[in-house]
Amino acid sequence: MNLDLLKKELVRDEGERLKPYRCTAGKLTIGVGRNLDDVGLSADESAYLLSNDIARVMAELDKALPWWRGLSEVRQRALANMAFNLGVPRLKGFARMLAALQAGQWDEAATQALASKWAVQVGDRAKRIATMIKEG
Repeated sequence: MNLDLLKKELVRDEGERLKPYRCTAGKLTIGVGRNLDDVGLSADESAYLLSNDIARVMAELDKALPWWRGLSEVRQRALANMAFNLGVPRLKGFARMLAALQAGQWDEAATQALASKWAVQVGDRAKRIATMIKEG
């Protein structure tokens, strides 16, 4: 079977949407007719999406906070974790934490991370990230 032709026919007939939507049967759908309610994602597909999302977040951090690459690997992971969760635009709202990080004031940066609405919302995640920032 000509799989390339089948793919073209399915895109033509199903359409392709890059954001979730409800199909005519009311199922949450994405891509070319992927029924997320009934089919979901495979572990491989989830890992692929995660890798792409990590690369996107790191590129956004490179653009918004070019100094972040000078942090220790552990602190880079902490910042990337926060950016993944919040998005870089919201992360930039943590001005005091970011200034302390850039100045190498690890205790203050950790304190600022924990003194936020985000820390209350994510609980143990914030505590783990603050420890990573503090201890490096």
